[in-house]
Amino acid sequence: MKNLSERAAKVGISLTTAINTRTKQMIKEGKRVINFGIGEPDFDTPLEIREAGIKAIKDGFTRYTPASGIPELKKAVCEKFKNENNIAYSPSQVVVTVGAKQAIYNAIQTICTPNDEVIIPLPYWVSYPDQVKLAGAVPIFLSTQEDKAFKINPKDLEKKITSKTKILIINYPNNPSGAVYNREELEEIASLVVNYDIYLISDEINEKLTYEGNHISIASLGDEIKQRTITVNAVSKTYCMTGWRIGYAGGREEIIQVMGKIQSHSTSGANSIAQTAAISALRGPQEGVEERKKIFQQRRNLMVDKLNQIEGIRCLLPSGAFYVFPNISHFFGKGWKDWQINNSMDLSEYFLEEQGVAVTPGSAFGCDEYVRLVYAISLQDIEEGVDKIKEGLERLK
Repeated sequence: MKNLSERAAKVGISLTTAINTRTKQMIKEGKRVINFGIGEPDFDTPLEIREAGIKAIKDGFTRYTPASGIPELKKAVCEKFKNENNIAYSPSQVVVTVGAKQAIYNAIQTICTPNDEVIIPLPYWVSYPDQVKLAGAVPIFLSTQEDKAFKINPKDLEKKITSKTKILIINYPNNPSGAVYNREELEEIASLVVNYDIYLISDEINEKLTYEGNHISIASLGDEIKQRTITVNAVSKTYCMTGWRIGYAGGREEIIQVMGKIQSHSTSGANSIAQTAAISALRGPQEGVEERKKIFQQRRNLMVDKLNQIEGIRCLLPSGAFYVFPNISHFFGKGWKDWQINNSMDLSEYFLEEQGVAVTPGSAFGCDEYVRLVYAISLQDIEEGVDKIKEGLERLK
């Protein structure tokens, strides 16, 4: 039998998927697990959005759609970009995708040729490096500092830019750190992107969970940066629609059109019913978005406060999203019974198997000294889960 492609061999397993699979198995076995691992809102999709999907089914809107998205949804996305992000895109500059993940994948496939370099700041969302590898390109990692809130240092970024650099990927509010950028910080990044004439993928899927100040889209800062930016978003986090799988991207027409062509040969486009529901999400009542943000903020404050009370843990207060990213390196080299904790994966497995608490190892995000906890979970479960973490850590010697 012939070997698999070199491209496929470079792709690693998703640690988040592995942890989630084991968590679900334990729950199926009847075990109590506090799940801080799954990165999705714990609220149901709002009723009016679900009803829009049901209506689409009843109306028989169940056939193929244009690969790049139905016209009415593209129009709604353009309205959203204009009214909320101050970016003017036309429908021909928008592609609707199977989640934000496909939008990013399509963009990388469109822009990159083999051996191009893509700069990815640490910590990164888990799929960025492997998506770059699947395009035959090379991920170049840019370190950030915990004491600088995990934000990009422009001087460090400039040092990473070479003649092979094709794309910079930014994600804010960041998964997993919760880092958010203000206007001045984005202007510094935009200046480098323009001066070195590279592309920027701006993953803004968590924009509505910005707790301090307002979210600013980097493409809104001027025409030069807009021409080089692919702005990626989705309805999943904002409207609790993770399973509906609707993302979208805006950018230069020639780039977006190729992204649509790639999509036509892969997924053939997003689900017709989910696209109709997404129109309802974007154009419908928005009060629930703010209400959910207040709940997440309350949960964030509780989780960070409790984690920082544990000796040996250091946890920043995230400015956005629904993740915390505590430093747990103090416990490396410690152990209990047959457990020896040498890295974040060891500690994550220990928490899951011994304490019934699921977290994601920081190695999944390129930062092994940390673990990620999701606070899209009830206050009661946060209390119980962090108490179990504390109990488990106190055993380690």
